[in-house]
Amino acid sequence: MNTLQIKHFLSLANELHFWRAAEKLFISQSTLSRQIQSLEEELGVQLFERDKRNVKLTDAGKFLKNKWSLVLKELDQIHRQAKKIEEGVSGQVSITYPGSIAFKFLPKLLELLNAELPELKFELTEPIDENHEKLLLSYQTDIAFSRDEIKNRNIDSLKLSSEPICLVVPDNHWLDETSIHNLNALRDEKFIISGLHQNTFFASLLRNFFTKYDFEPKTIIESDFGGMILNLVSKELGISILPLSFKMANTQNLRFIELDETIDLYLHWRKHEPNKTIQKLLECIQFIEV
Repeated sequence: MNTLQIKHFLSLANELHFWRAAEKLFISQSTLSRQIQSLEEELGVQLFERDKRNVKLTDAGKFLKNKWSLVLKELDQIHRQAKKIEEGVSGQVSITYPGSIAFKFLPKLLELLNAELPELKFELTEPIDENHEKLLLSYQTDIAFSRDEIKNRNIDSLKLSSEPICLVVPDNHWLDETSIHNLNALRDEKFIISGLHQNTFFASLLRNFFTKYDFEPKTIIESDFGGMILNLVSKELGISILPLSFKMANTQNLRFIELDETIDLYLHWRKHEPNKTIQKLLECIQFIEV
């Protein structure tokens, strides 16, 4: 049994007339008759009751007409979707990203993609361990934005931007742009930051920062989620260190004081990616201002 036989059956089931059904199918009446007979023999089920003047569906034929009509409709939809994926206008794309781009760059990108590729579905994930290399190679993600460059012969990377990292303090905090040269005074401050014990790129950057100024921060709260950190700092529970792009969150009662340190943003994807949808997405990213 194949889809062609099912289509022939459905045509006859709708017309209930061999000659008209054969004409619509552009085959001979005898060919259609052989197809139906072969299908009935394969299934072991009589599909039609025939006499010299009439053709009627049996109860089994009525059942299969309803079921196979739905199946063929679904198959047609699947085939159309596959064609769209091949053309690069549909499907699903998984994106991993650092929380800092969630307030400006990522929304602008999704807005553009929604206009250019409206049938594309996106799965967004902010991984805590930031192992974007592993996620890409295991096909758990398709596009990865990260703060560090991935050096792997199976992955392509593109540096998109650099930005300062900042001390994030409440509006009424004593530290400002004029007193920032005295960073050693931060020894007694309460910090709300990512766990320094982690293996992430940003945790490594923080460790280097505190080593440079030769003090161990008084960490009262550890969090990997920048949005949560911003809210806690705005409540005057402590201060933090975050990329400048978090300023786009527009959280009240906060000041961002730029430090003499920068952090990069990279785009990563699998080398020789055959999925045309991914290629179109990569093209769109080039038009977004970070």
